[in-house]
Amino acid sequence: MTEIVPLAEPHFAGLRDALDSVAREQRYLAFTQAPPWEECLVFYRDIVTHDRSHFVALVDGAVVGWCDVLPSHGQARAHVGTLGIGLVTAARHRGLGKTLMLAALGKAWAQGLTRIELTVRADNLNAKALYERMGFQAEGLQLRAFRVDGAYHDLITMALLR
Repeated sequence: MTEIVPLAEPHFAGLRDALDSVAREQRYLAFTQAPPWEECLVFYRDIVTHDRSHFVALVDGAVVGWCDVLPSHGQARAHVGTLGIGLVTAARHRGLGKTLMLAALGKAWAQGLTRIELTVRADNLNAKALYERMGFQAEGLQLRAFRVDGAYHDLITMALLR
């Protein structure tokens, strides 16, 4: 059974494991491994405490992905959120990314955000296509913004306005 649910404390360990799995692919996230458990715990508890837009995908109770829209810093950017998303390898190409994004975007809009930003590696064509289908528009290119094992990768900046 597949479920999309708001992040809650019982999901914390599984979410960190999913984050670590995606990060170790060294292709999709700025992390190349998950932060230490204690840092994740503080971060996840803050999300729950402040009722942030953060959803997890569960398959038979196990966390296989997440999507969040977290607020930007500064009063002049209080209307802006940044979208983050990840799915473990086995959960990709099943429509979970879109479903997660719809949940996270819905809550972000309901909480008053009017601009959602993200970055995606220029060579991540599947993710870029999903973002475009969801209405995100490319706004720019950050040259050599990622470096993994000495190899540089460009990032595309995208945004969705409401």
